[in-house]
Amino acid sequence: MSERAPRLERFAAPDDAPRLDVLVATRLDLSRNHAATLIAEGRVLVNGAREKASFRAEPGMMVEVSVPPPPAREVIAESIPLSVAYEDDDVLVIDKPAGMVVHPAPGNWSGTLVNALKGRGGALTEGGGETEDRAGIVHRLDKETSGLLLVAKTDRAHRMLGAALARREIVRRYAVLCWGHLAGDEVTVDRPLGRDPRDRKRMAVVATGRAAKTVFHRLARFSAVDLLRAHLSTGRTHQIRVHLASIGHPVVGDDTYGGGGARRLVSLPPKRHFLHAAWLVFRHPVTGERIELHSALPADLRAALAAVAGEDVAFGDADPLDYFGFYRVDG
Repeated sequence: MSERAPRLERFAAPDDAPRLDVLVATRLDLSRNHAATLIAEGRVLVNGAREKASFRAEPGMMVEVSVPPPPAREVIAESIPLSVAYEDDDVLVIDKPAGMVVHPAPGNWSGTLVNALKGRGGALTEGGGETEDRAGIVHRLDKETSGLLLVAKTDRAHRMLGAALARREIVRRYAVLCWGHLAGDEVTVDRPLGRDPRDRKRMAVVATGRAAKTVFHRLARFSAVDLLRAHLSTGRTHQIRVHLASIGHPVVGDDTYGGGGARRLVSLPPKRHFLHAAWLVFRHPVTGERIELHSALPADLRAALAAVAGEDVAFGDADPLDYFGFYRVDG
C-alpha cells in the first residue's frame, strides 16, 4: 500500500465565524478536540499564518487545513452474503440491507460492507490514497438506510466516479416516508450541514457547515405521513434526515432526528427508518455507458407503506414505488 498524503481543505471564513477550533471542526466534520490538535500542530493556516484555537477569523479570510490520514488498520475479510445489483471489471453496485454499517469504525470493526467486499476477493481500489477500511466506496449510506451503493474496483474508476460525484453527475434518488405533510408537492431544502455543536454524534443545520441541497417531491399523501422522492444535489452525512427534520417533517422511524415516535402505527421494526436508496444513475467510468439501476422497496418498508396506505391501496405483486410513480421523471 502506498504512503497516503494528507487531505487538504480550503474554505473562506463566513460572517460571524466562531473561534477557529469550532469552525474547523464544523466545516470538516471533526471533533473539536481533533480540530484543536490540528491547530496546535500547525496544520491549520489562516491567510497563510498559524493562529490559536481561540482565534476568530474575519469574513473572507482563507482557512487551509492539512488533515493527516488516520493510522492504517487491517480490514479482516469476512464471508458475508451481498446482493449485487450490477458488476463488471471496473464497477460494483451493492443493494445494501438495513442494519449494515458501510465502513469499519470503533464499535463496528466487523460485519461491515467493507469486510464483506474484502471477503468476496478480487480487486478493490484504495480510493486514491484513502485508508483500507474505505476501500472502493464511492459514496455512503447510513446504517439503517437500505439500497444502492456504488463501489469502484480500480483506481481509475474511483477517480472518475469521484469526480462525477463532485460535479453532481451521479443521480441518487431515495424513497422516504416523513411525518406530517409538506407545504407543497415539491419542496427544496438548501441549508448548510455540520456537526451539531451540542451533540457531536448528530448533524445539524449550522451556518458554518458545508453546502447541502435536497429536492423533495411528494408522491402520495396519507393521513399522518407523506411518501416522498428525495433527490440529492449534495451528499452530506445524514442529509435527507436532517433536512426533513429541519422543516418539521422528520423521517418516519428516525430515532436520532425526532421521527421515531409512533413507530407501531406504521409497523416498522425497531431502529429502522423509512429511507431507501431506490434509484441510481451514472455514466460508466470506462465505457461512458449510461447505467440506470432500481432497487425495489424492501419487505419491511413495503409492509410499513401498506399500513399507512390502508385497504384502499392494493400493490399486488408490483413494487409500491412503481405504483406511486417514483420513477416517472427524466434523468
